[in-house]
Parts: sequence; C-alpha cells; structure tokens
Amino acid sequence: MTSRISFVILALVVVGYLSVNSQTTGTFNGFQYVDKTGNIRKPADFRDHYELLGTWWVADPTGNQMHMTYASPGAAEYYRKNGKFADGTVMVKEIMKTDHAQMTTGDAHWASGDIQWFVMVKDDKNRFPNNPLWDKGWGWALFKADAPDKQVATAFKTDCMSCHIPAQSTDWVYVQGYPVLKSAK
Repeated sequence: MTSRISFVILALVVVGYLSVNSQTTGTFNGFQYVDKTGNIRKPADFRDHYELLGTWWVADPTGNQMHMTYASPGAAEYYRKNGKFADGTVMVKEIMKTDHAQMTTGDAHWASGDIQWFVMVKDDKNRFPNNPLWDKGWGWALFKADAPDKQVATAFKTDCMSCHIPAQSTDWVYVQGYPVLKSAK
C-alpha cells in the first residue's frame, strides 16, 4: 500500500513537472498559422497563451499608442540561451489607442482600443522564397482593427522594411525594448 501511494505521488510530481516545463520550453510551431503559400493568420489566443516580451508607449501627434509585443511560449528563454529567435517563433505586436487621466500615481496612460496587429514568424529555412511577405528570415503580416482576421500587407520591402531598418543588426526586432530577453542579474 505504501509503495502504491509513493508511486502515485511520484507520478503526480512528474506529470506536474512536465506540464510546467512544457509551458516554458515552447515548440516554436509558428507554421501552424501559415498556409502552403505563406499566408499568415493571426493567432486568436495570443493574449492567453503567449508570453509578453514588453510594452512601448509611443507619443504620436495623431494619437498616442501602446505597443504590446507577445511571443510564442519559451521564446524569451530560447533567446537568452541562444542569442537568437528559434525557427518557428511567432511574435505578435498589438497596437492600441491610449487613454489617460490623473491618478494618485500621477499622469497615467493605458491601452484603450485596437488599432492593428503585426505578426512575424521566424523562418530560418527560407520556406517561401516566392512570397513577397517572407524576407530577412521572417514572415511578415499586418491586420487592421476594422478587419482583424484579414492580412493586408502586400510586401515586406514596401510595408515592413522601412520601420525595421534600425533593427537590422538585431534580426529585425527591437530587442532593446524587451527586458525579458536579457538574463536577470
């Protein structure tokens, strides 16, 4: 009887470890969101299942914005260990309008409404050489708030590259804005 109880406890510990471990290591299967020609879908559940890399507040004369960037589970851990993103990593940058008010903590700003989403899928194998949205080791997509499931970008070179040129040396990603990519001291 004691050995059965010990076995059950050991089994529960192992199952618990594997469940927690599987959430942190990630499978980097971003290609589940890509069809056979390279069209990218926005992951519907990224807020629930992806890890938050960081948030940017952007002062814009036409309307301030909040940029929240999420990545596949385990992406930050993989990046810290390897200095790069794993093939199949998905990144979702959610752009939102902001609102603000004076609060007891000061002039507070928060996200208040969807504007658009950028989705990138890491591609180390150049899987879609004839698709103009796949270049520089990534697949690129844009979804607007008025049609959140419709990808509207037409080509990386005209729709994406100009904003990402300053991040060329860091694999086209503004890694300095994502503190979780650095090891804690």
